[in-house]
Amino acid sequence: MGARLAVRDKTMWLGIVTIFPDLIRASLNEGVVGRAIERGDITLETINPRDYPLNSYGSVDDRPYGGGPGMVMAAEPLAACVRSARENVKPRTLKTALLSPQGARFSQSLATELSQLDALLLVAGRYEGVDERFIKNYVDLEISIGDYVLSGGELAALVVVDVLGRYIEGTMSNPASIECESFTDDLLDCPQYTRPRVFESLEVPEVLLSGDHCAVEQWRHRQRIEKTWKRRPDLLVQRSYKETESAELRDCVSHAHPANLETIEEESLCETTK
Repeated sequence: MGARLAVRDKTMWLGIVTIFPDLIRASLNEGVVGRAIERGDITLETINPRDYPLNSYGSVDDRPYGGGPGMVMAAEPLAACVRSARENVKPRTLKTALLSPQGARFSQSLATELSQLDALLLVAGRYEGVDERFIKNYVDLEISIGDYVLSGGELAALVVVDVLGRYIEGTMSNPASIECESFTDDLLDCPQYTRPRVFESLEVPEVLLSGDHCAVEQWRHRQRIEKTWKRRPDLLVQRSYKETESAELRDCVSHAHPANLETIEEESLCETTK
């Protein structure tokens, strides 16, 4: 099953190791997470490796052993950042995550797990990567936000901060609003509608106007299953199903095809819903 929302009732410490701290601050000036930081519901600090340079020139990178293009972030400046963060968060225990294309895929389930930590340090890599010895000695896990390469880990770190920030009590005005969002319980979100009732000849589904809350919830849940089957069938393999959900899914399988059949074995999915 997908991870259920577990809102924290206390402050979480988040740190980002970056050579561009102004980029982080500017990105968090707005939005619900930015306001939570301003209120003190989330403690966020940036630590700059350039404060712990290799030499008087302020270098934090060097040429790779064995040759090759680009530069590699040196181990010592990054290690010094981690040691500084550990001191800052005492007596809390710090976990350190490196944003990396080689990391575990960031998901709602992983976000739920990370949101329960008291202190998390995100290391935003740059250049051709970071010295492997830093990873072995100081990194608890590596995280990837997708199968593509960014110019640096700052944007990926901001994605993680935004997702985790929503788990902090007080960040969302109505915490219940994220219970049925996409990827909660391994399902995509249902279609949403607002006024007017008719837009360019398209009408709001009649059930949403009925006032029958039970019927509305049943319709929304069916829509979530159907949309997930059509667009992200891979998510459905890892779920366990209630009897009513199994019937709904079997009906979806028999009436619609997923957008990408390569992502799932249909027979395997049908077997999980028997």
